[in-house]
Amino acid sequence: MNGSTQTASLLLSDGTVFTGYSFGVTGTTIGEVVFTTTMTGYQEVLTDPSYYGQIVTQTYPLIGNYGVNTEDFESRRSVVKGYIVREWCEVPSNFRSAETIDAFLKQQNVIGLWGIDTRRLTRMLREHGVMNGAITTDELTQERKEQLLKEIRAFVIRDAVKSVTCKTPEVFGKDNTGYRIALYDFGYKRNILNHLLKRNAVVTVVPAGTTAEEIRAAGYDGVMLSNGPGDPEENVEIIAELKKLVEMDIPIFGICLGHQLLALAMGAKTYKLKYGHRGANQPVKHLVKDRTYITSQNHGFAVDNESIPAEVGTVSHVNANDNTCEGIKYTSARAFTVQFHPEASAGPNDTSYLFDDFFKMIGEGKSCR
Repeated sequence: MNGSTQTASLLLSDGTVFTGYSFGVTGTTIGEVVFTTTMTGYQEVLTDPSYYGQIVTQTYPLIGNYGVNTEDFESRRSVVKGYIVREWCEVPSNFRSAETIDAFLKQQNVIGLWGIDTRRLTRMLREHGVMNGAITTDELTQERKEQLLKEIRAFVIRDAVKSVTCKTPEVFGKDNTGYRIALYDFGYKRNILNHLLKRNAVVTVVPAGTTAEEIRAAGYDGVMLSNGPGDPEENVEIIAELKKLVEMDIPIFGICLGHQLLALAMGAKTYKLKYGHRGANQPVKHLVKDRTYITSQNHGFAVDNESIPAEVGTVSHVNANDNTCEGIKYTSARAFTVQFHPEASAGPNDTSYLFDDFFKMIGEGKSCR
């Protein structure tokens, strides 16, 4: 039994109410309600900037049993709108644990809800699609419910990338002697940076608004386009700069939102998925290798397979569950992108070879100059 017995509720945009208990901070929060199927990695979920504007539901019933430690954070802070679990662990057991998940949520000012039927909620989201909702510790009187429903139905995630990107460039691996990489921060995960540093690169994390001309002037050997939150089509200025960047013939590797943004820059289209792909067990097929990998994913939008201009590239990977686009190999540019997260080690290292392919592409280009 968890310590908190203060009542809290989830109100969905269709009027459905789930009543449970509060953890984290109290109050009211509104966001897009989504679910993730990860059995572990809850602190990576909570610190992944791609969840900006969203209330995250964990389908696995017990969360927090190994506690929280700062070493595994994917960013400096949590940007989730709220957090929902079936049950959270008050007494974690792990030698690396520094605090409970409840204490972490309080530090991050995140409103949590536990004790509801998360299986029922997940089934609703699968059948209906993601819905806006609110977690509140207020009493849900009829008047309060009607007022909250208006706010819920009006909620839209806007300026997601602008809200999570860094303000100024930051250099990592200054003592390294490898390639110089610009990592666009659309809401990047630290493990992407770690994979680049492991390969001896000097990495400069640059703000999302960095221009193509600034990248060229700095003389980077390659460009990494990170993951991030929100609707990719919202980022009109970024897409325009990526078009210019491609023309500069700089090697590019994109992940998740970076994959979608480059596709848009190259003339493809994106669309919103019914309930998205969020979890660490998504099967992805590499079409050329005819091999399926287990991947970690977190996205609500996808690139339309049929919209990719034949003269610029081809689909390299597809999701084995629904055949959605999971990767593009560009033929008109030195670039490739994937929708899944090769840095997340779901396999555990099945797709980390993509980082090696990126460095190989850079090396081949430099040797030809």
